[in-house]
Amino acid sequence: MISRREMLQWGLASSAALAGLGFGNLSRAFAQQALTQDQLLQFDDFGNLTLIHITDCHAHLKPVWFREPDTNIGVGEARGRVPHVVGEAFQQMFDIAPGSAEAYALTYPDFVDLARTYGQMGGFDRIATVVKSIRAARPNSLLLDGGDTWHGSYTSLKTGGEDMVRVMNLLGSQAMTAHWEFTFGTERVTELMAMMQQPLLGANIFDKVWDEPAFEPSKIFETGGLRVGVVGQAFPYLPIANPGWIFPEYSFGIREERMQQVVDELRAEGVDLVVCLSHNGFDVDHKMASRVRGIDVILSGHTHDAIPEPVVVGETIIIASGSHGKFVSRVDLDVRDGKMMGFRHKLIPIFSDVIEPDAEMAGLVDEIRAPYEAELTEVIGKSEDLLYRRGNFNGSWDDLICEAIMSERDAEIALSPGVRWGASVLPGDITREAIHSVTSMTYGQVYRNEMSGEMLKTVMEDVADNIFNEDPYYQQGGDMVRVGGLGYTIDPYARIGNRISDMRLLKDDSPIDPARNYIVAGWASVNEGTEGPQIWDVVEDHIRKIGTVSLAPNTSITVHGD
Repeated sequence: MISRREMLQWGLASSAALAGLGFGNLSRAFAQQALTQDQLLQFDDFGNLTLIHITDCHAHLKPVWFREPDTNIGVGEARGRVPHVVGEAFQQMFDIAPGSAEAYALTYPDFVDLARTYGQMGGFDRIATVVKSIRAARPNSLLLDGGDTWHGSYTSLKTGGEDMVRVMNLLGSQAMTAHWEFTFGTERVTELMAMMQQPLLGANIFDKVWDEPAFEPSKIFETGGLRVGVVGQAFPYLPIANPGWIFPEYSFGIREERMQQVVDELRAEGVDLVVCLSHNGFDVDHKMASRVRGIDVILSGHTHDAIPEPVVVGETIIIASGSHGKFVSRVDLDVRDGKMMGFRHKLIPIFSDVIEPDAEMAGLVDEIRAPYEAELTEVIGKSEDLLYRRGNFNGSWDDLICEAIMSERDAEIALSPGVRWGASVLPGDITREAIHSVTSMTYGQVYRNEMSGEMLKTVMEDVADNIFNEDPYYQQGGDMVRVGGLGYTIDPYARIGNRISDMRLLKDDSPIDPARNYIVAGWASVNEGTEGPQIWDVVEDHIRKIGTVSLAPNTSITVHGD
């Protein structure tokens, strides 16, 4: 019987461009010729320094299915600019053939059919193979981790993030920054940092009491005769997007002036290159690049964008490397006389059926998972539909989660946070691991309380402004809160307080009454002392009861203004 690996090697294609500047330049012949590991990793060495970037893996150790967003609206100057281009428009922008492996990896159309052809992506044993290959060719490489690494899976929750520290130590990561890592709490972060073989950099993390830097802001690496300054930028809005009471010692923020100060200090110390290892999100990085002088490269994280080509802002290049282990970025740089003279980039797709697993990393991953294997692989139910999360307004995973919350907590309306992390599930079995992929967190209690119609409108407007404010520095992360039992119309381009209209209760199609109280249940509250069952238990109980998930298309949200 022919294996999927052999099928891929016969069914996919190579192109001369694959050996050149990047994954974004593959030809339209891609789906007709053979793809091999050597072709995926082929790169014409350039310059005298290589950066390797991974980010936002969310503790997904094994290969996954992950559908890219179907909606990613940009506002203000970002309107129509990557990463706010999706689907067929993205394919046209980067000359990607529909139905190709590149289309599967980078866009959402025909996802289920293409997934069955091209297989899963990611897996740290495959990532290790890619990293080792680059290092063999470029011993002066720097491997930098953009954060959201310790959080987002069953094993990370059970081990308190230790599983990912062990994996990144073996991979040889040389610096990281952070976001969801802090939701394990200050004490646990301190414990994990003691286990790490890399620094956690955060120029924008301050001691709240003393208002002074609390983490190492930067590190200078000497490699290949060069001095490379790496500045860490943690997620700026941690105490807003996540429960500040879990890490009360620290304050965050964009701190643009602080970034300029650290960059200037590195330049004064004579570094040849300045790299910002960022978890700002792409639009914030784009604005920062236009305002902070002296940054050569921004390695962007947080918004999970996979962009096949660097975005150039002034004299700074921005690299976006996707999420969930689907991609590794390689950036070769020509650095001379303290300046970046040129670059070459490749967004390497981690096709798990093409790239051979690294035996050492595979052994560690198996060791980590072994105590939990039975729980991870237990089948809870089945789905007739693709379960996915990404998109500005809804996703079938969150439709299911909201359905479970309303059913299990006897609520009229359900709210589910607009987080971006979580793997997709093809029609078929739903395992406990799949449920935890979209629910695992340290504050997953499902609350149930009353909320007035007026308060619901306020909440929806506040979230909409976090996402669609024209100033990226006021965008505080995530997608629109997911809703169950509630329909609404949204105009992302309207003024603050006027984006949400026509709110209605779906069970009787009645308008939401500002003066009436509704029974609302949700999860991931940032408030201390929230009580209720854990979200993964609620979802699991619901799936067990219904057996097979069948979701009608979500037509309860209307988007205007585009």
